[in-house]
Amino acid sequence: MKILLLEDDILLNESITKYLTTIGHAITSVRDGNVCLGILESEKFDLLIFDINVPNIDGLTILETLHAHKKITPVIFISTLIDIEDISRAFELGCYDYLKKPFHLKELGIRIDRIAKTAKKDMHHKRLSPSYSFDCDDMTLYFHEEPQVLSKRQLQIIEFFAHNRGFVCSFDMFRESVWADCDMFVDDATIRTEINRLKNNLKEDFITNIRGIGYMVKTPSL
Repeated sequence: MKILLLEDDILLNESITKYLTTIGHAITSVRDGNVCLGILESEKFDLLIFDINVPNIDGLTILETLHAHKKITPVIFISTLIDIEDISRAFELGCYDYLKKPFHLKELGIRIDRIAKTAKKDMHHKRLSPSYSFDCDDMTLYFHEEPQVLSKRQLQIIEFFAHNRGFVCSFDMFRESVWADCDMFVDDATIRTEINRLKNNLKEDFITNIRGIGYMVKTPSL
């Protein structure tokens, strides 16, 4: 995997970089939050490993900034912090794993392997809930392993949710993506009606209404 490591402790940074390089990963390592964010503006990575307390911009704020720009990359946080509020915020922001320092480097390697396997499977087949998943290649919604029959527009809505799990999707976003083929303006009521039709067809309701803004499908736990 191509990994960006943000760790300001020089010795730990070097140890992690050496170990992960040895087991076959390509590592870019930095010790400053500003430098990290600058690299992420021009490069893509398969995985991010962030310490939280680093110079200039902390790891949580960097992840928050990435999500605001719709840049989604799996993240492992490594930190001495044990405050439940920090841990909760990390997972609310979409981190995949959290390792408390000190930790064994082999354990980090195991966590990375787990994420790599999940990400590879998740690239085309996206989990939407405990029972539902969406295959992006053949545009099919599955309830467990059974394909579901939906209209073309409803499948477009599901596809949009699948690519934006964990984000609040506004009515403007639906207009720009799902209804982009419409020559006329599509109002909020039309979007709401179509999503309600879709929800009525679901055996498990995983679409959350965000009052006055739009809708959201939460990212299922790994």
